[in-house]
Amino acid sequence: MRQSGTGPGPITPDGSPVDFYTLLRAGAEPGVIAGVTPPGGSILELGCGVGRVTHPLVERGFTVVAVDESPDMLAHVRGARTVLSRVEDLRLGERFDTVVLASQLVNTVDDAARRAMIAACARHVKPGGVEQSGAVVLQWMPAEAQDRWKTGTNRKEGDVTIMMSAHEVVRPGVSAATMEYTHVKDGARTVWTQSFESLRLTEDDLALELAAEGLRLDRFLTEDRTWAVAFTA
Repeated sequence: MRQSGTGPGPITPDGSPVDFYTLLRAGAEPGVIAGVTPPGGSILELGCGVGRVTHPLVERGFTVVAVDESPDMLAHVRGARTVLSRVEDLRLGERFDTVVLASQLVNTVDDAARRAMIAACARHVKPGGVEQSGAVVLQWMPAEAQDRWKTGTNRKEGDVTIMMSAHEVVRPGVSAATMEYTHVKDGARTVWTQSFESLRLTEDDLALELAAEGLRLDRFLTEDRTWAVAFTA
């Protein structure tokens, strides 16, 4: 399974259906990121997708560099400098007030890829270690949240229903899941799927992964602990 997707329109290398993601709007994420970024500061957004979070950050006055490996995703981004690249390969020779790694990319089952993505965060963030300076903001899936995954779980976001249509633990610490996205509007129904594997990470696991690249896990930014901030050690 690893990463795959189905449905109309372009599908990215990680299985993301581009047309589906254009339907989603940002929630609390821009505010979470803004809370650890100096006003008017610089933000490097790794894995920006179609700009769902990018655009609200630009509107708040931040200078954003948006990175994604999919040209189909980047084609939707406005108001930010865009860079076509895998996160692991990125070497801009620049440092930013805040580096964002969202979409639970750190839960990849590929150990080398996970370490390379965290290393990319570390080499692009400004040195610091105190609040409001050199922040790495990560979205991850805590172990206790992954343990609650269940086939049939669903939620609504406007005209879209997001459902976990399949889930199984394929080996110790690794879950495989398929998400089904259904959009219904004016009688028309569109369905996409996205399949992936996710590594079970505890808080200690996350802290160790960050420390290996010179980053210190500082605190969690949301009540559900899915957003965390780290600083240079």
